[in-house]
Amino acid sequence: MRLPALMQSRRARLAAVAAIVAVPAVALPIVFSNRDGGLPGTSADSAYAFPATPDQIPDTPVRVNQVGYLPDGPKRATVISDSAKPLAWQLKDNAGKVVASGESEPRGMDASSGQQTHVVDFSSYRGSGHTYTLEVDGKASLPFDLDPKAYRQLGIDALSFFYPQRSGIAIDDAIAPGYGRKAGHTADTPGGGDTKVPCQPGACTDTLDVTGGWYDAGDQGKYVVNGGISVAQLMSSYERSPKAAEARSLRLPEHGGKTPDVLDEARWELDFLTKMQVPAGDPLAGMAHHKVTDAGWTGLPTDPAADTQQRQLHAPSTAATLNLAAAAAQGARVFEPYDRAYAENLLKVAKTAYAAALEHPKMFAPDSDSTGGGAYGDSDVSDEFYWAAAELYISTGDKQYASAVTSSPLHKSDVFAAPFDWRATAALGRLDLATVDNKLADRARVRQSVVDGADRYLKTMDGQAYGQPYAPNGGYDWGSNSQILNNLTVVATAFDLTGQAKYRTGVLSGMDYILGRNALNQSYVTGYGEKASKNQHSRWYAHQLDPKLPNPPRGTLAGGPNSQLQDEVAGAALRGCKPQLCYMDDIKSWSTNELTINWNASLAWVSTFVADQA
Repeated sequence: MRLPALMQSRRARLAAVAAIVAVPAVALPIVFSNRDGGLPGTSADSAYAFPATPDQIPDTPVRVNQVGYLPDGPKRATVISDSAKPLAWQLKDNAGKVVASGESEPRGMDASSGQQTHVVDFSSYRGSGHTYTLEVDGKASLPFDLDPKAYRQLGIDALSFFYPQRSGIAIDDAIAPGYGRKAGHTADTPGGGDTKVPCQPGACTDTLDVTGGWYDAGDQGKYVVNGGISVAQLMSSYERSPKAAEARSLRLPEHGGKTPDVLDEARWELDFLTKMQVPAGDPLAGMAHHKVTDAGWTGLPTDPAADTQQRQLHAPSTAATLNLAAAAAQGARVFEPYDRAYAENLLKVAKTAYAAALEHPKMFAPDSDSTGGGAYGDSDVSDEFYWAAAELYISTGDKQYASAVTSSPLHKSDVFAAPFDWRATAALGRLDLATVDNKLADRARVRQSVVDGADRYLKTMDGQAYGQPYAPNGGYDWGSNSQILNNLTVVATAFDLTGQAKYRTGVLSGMDYILGRNALNQSYVTGYGEKASKNQHSRWYAHQLDPKLPNPPRGTLAGGPNSQLQDEVAGAALRGCKPQLCYMDDIKSWSTNELTINWNASLAWVSTFVADQA
């Protein structure tokens, strides 16, 4: 197969880099440009990642965003060097011509990596083109582009990730090439599927049809508390810029209908979430079951359509019920222009769920319930109450929800002191109160709180040699990449609220970490960058274990460095690691290298924001 000219040029530059760096190399997937177009979400500028390549990719102390930089945006790199003096650098174009030069800024020891570092800032160069390299002290970076369209396809791919994650539907190989498979967990599945799922013994008494939704992560469980934040972030990416969302074509079967593609994908999850609601007539009517999982853990790999485990509903929880209320309330307003009857039903579901949660405010999911699926335990639901009340108020304007918002102790607290995630959701309500039209009396203060949170994250970034808005005490957390992206969501929202360029600059700089400017020289997004994650923990994207199976789809985020190293593989290989170094691209390292819907939702939100900056 003949590589397109652009890729031939890129490979030639990699060979040149290897000659300059002259260090041991590792394998990486070939990326072939797609010149045919035709599929939704593809174009002449898009590309697909294939699982194997003989190419040898050099390591290098010059760490850059391996995808690229916007010509009018910030352009920074981090260099590992013990030198206490500035180092000379040169920016070279595709032909090897020096187009900019200067000296690095010594930054000393980086606490998150244990590396001695310098920072190179070449933002003043505003040219554009493909396959640039940055040479510092005679050592070259991996190649990158300077292109206003650098992130356009990433937003599409991060959102198109959700279609192959769908449960209860056959995945069409014509829509997701290389990922076609039979429907999982239907009535035909050996274990009985999700059409008539009984309760876990002793947990509850329902038997429900809970087909549909997205498989949560590398396992085949479906969790309301993780589905809630995931679908909320997809809908928020629409609310942030409806016109841009309407123009963004995704790879999914509903493409071409009257509803924007991102909302079609969101609807697949919303429909599942509503099925998890306890039906009328039950003593817990209106509550939502916490999750549906297998009775026991399945092995790697396992095709969803071949799962032999019995599926089980787990007991309702207040957290799950409030996730349902919040997501359904948001869905009611975003679907109203496209399907009024559906929107009205979502609002009814949301109100019923919120009322049920008020009746049962302390039904907590235990941390110990982790057989066959993740526990997702949560014994503090004050944040979920705040989020649900906020979404219901924005969608209805009703005083009872406004009162619930303003009387919450979280309303005037700093909800951005730590990254938000599925267990800490108050920030979701705060961000929507700040950006979506409403008449809350102290909305100006709410908006300022977002700006204040963003300013703190910018200050954190300034103190990091790698420019990430993340410096937790005690090491990096599980899913650290998503936490970084959620912090960038706050910074991006501050840009939307104020228009101040420093927030746009901050988001673009923060993306550099995710795409290669980090201590491992690793892009954490499959198919993006010369050295990109491709072996995320998954039961069906398991090419590392079975060459007949695919790697994860292009645009899949890896969880990233995790100082706790809960899995045996990472624990044995990385014990004692500095926070940024606690990662390995191995399918069995579920604590550092899993994929999840909520992590990809954060990538989708931020990547569509940066795509819009062009």
